[in-house]
Amino acid sequence: MANELDYLATLARSGRLSRRDFLGRAAALGIGASAAGTLATSAFAQVPVRGGVLRAGISGGESTNTLDPALNLSHVMFNFCKQWGEFIVRLDREGGVEMMIAEEMNPSSDGLTWTIKVRSGIEFHNGKTVTAEDVAATIARHADADSQSGALGILRGITDIRVSGNEVICTLDMPNADFPYIMADYHLVVQPNGGHDDPNAGISAGPYRVVDNEPGVIHTGERFENYWQLDRRGFADRVEILVINDTTSRTAALRAGQVHIINQVEPAIIDLVSAVPGVNIEPVDGKGFYPFNMFCNTAPFDNYELRMALKYAVDRKEMLDKILRGYGSVGNDSPINAAYPLFSDDIEQREFDPDKAADHYRRSGHSGPIVLRTAEVAFPGAVDAAALYAQTCAEAGIEIQIQREPDDGYWSDVWNVKPFSLSYWGGRPTQDQMFSTGYISTADWNDTRFFNEKFDQVVFAARAELDQDKRKSLYRDASEIIRDEGGLIVPFFNQTIDAVNGNLVDGYLGHPQGSVMDGYALSECWLKA
Repeated sequence: MANELDYLATLARSGRLSRRDFLGRAAALGIGASAAGTLATSAFAQVPVRGGVLRAGISGGESTNTLDPALNLSHVMFNFCKQWGEFIVRLDREGGVEMMIAEEMNPSSDGLTWTIKVRSGIEFHNGKTVTAEDVAATIARHADADSQSGALGILRGITDIRVSGNEVICTLDMPNADFPYIMADYHLVVQPNGGHDDPNAGISAGPYRVVDNEPGVIHTGERFENYWQLDRRGFADRVEILVINDTTSRTAALRAGQVHIINQVEPAIIDLVSAVPGVNIEPVDGKGFYPFNMFCNTAPFDNYELRMALKYAVDRKEMLDKILRGYGSVGNDSPINAAYPLFSDDIEQREFDPDKAADHYRRSGHSGPIVLRTAEVAFPGAVDAAALYAQTCAEAGIEIQIQREPDDGYWSDVWNVKPFSLSYWGGRPTQDQMFSTGYISTADWNDTRFFNEKFDQVVFAARAELDQDKRKSLYRDASEIIRDEGGLIVPFFNQTIDAVNGNLVDGYLGHPQGSVMDGYALSECWLKA
């Protein structure tokens, strides 16, 4: 209860919760009216402090990074775009959708048309007013195959986009109740003319405007004084993201006070980091997972028997305990876990079985070493995870040759390029979005090269199904197909683990959608006076 009250107090201080809502939610926790009133008075008496420079040390940055939000691949650019970019909608902490540039979003009675009413009075960093035409152009650019957008896969169902006054009207090829969640995708930063003119300009309508952009080094924003919600975010005068891919260096920067927030704290050093005076460890359950990806269309992984051998050869429980130190949950070779509302928990859990792995390996006819590529930047503990996997594979007579790759360039040269590598996914708001982004045949981020017509048909059927029980059953089928036929090995789902200097920073609220408050920490936290 104490954690929930702290959460409510932080929402109140940052202007994200009204007094009435505070009292109502406190009552729901069993707090008496008098005590709730006292807590409310204390919470609302405190206000965020404005000023100063708020810094984060973030891993996952490369010299090849670009400001074009269509090409966002890793933590650094994901976090930076949440500072300078503004979105049509965003995901709230409870799993719902919060209206941003969209004032309203409503479906037609048949679910084939969605109307987005664009809020008036929002200004781009270049002084231009955000219009419905800009929103429409943004959606259209990311839905264009030539954009190479990471959102392309989830936008393919849009057949027409038109503007009527201050409304954007999107027509779909089939009903989709998840359309508002699609619009929350982190690639869909609203830009002037949708970014068609210059997608790398770093101009949007977010709380900070870009003043320094050195890929692989540092990204800086200064508060945009005409931001439409300065009462709720944009408290620091300046925000800085320092690219610190090395875990030791990132932790040292936090200890030395060079940064206020870091991401991807390795479970193995949590006790060490938490011992630093004032530092708070912020683990949050969510949908993120750390996969081993095999290309199903590339030898030797186009061999079903070999894929099954490699799946039975992973000891998920041991890997969770030794690599994540229990900060997560066991995976089952599907990208979907209990954090999704339509998750089915009755799919048989795949267990480590070296005998079955050896039998499948024998039937595969394969011999010789199998190259597995990894880097520290893949996920916290990735190199150790690869080594542990090689040991359990050896018990089944499978030789894994680990090839350690440079951190810089891993996401451009290895992930989704090489046929067997380690990676991470932050999950997506809904099952349909996760499947459509990474696993249907047309998905641009299909990093297992899984092309399965039956799977596609099940996903499309679930998307159009309005009966929730039937939809849940279809998603169960989809998860089982990936588990049994795909190229995905999911040893575990991870908690996102950030560390924050609580002596210097206030307003931090863990977000189940992703680390660093789903990327919004720098714009929604503040430095204490």
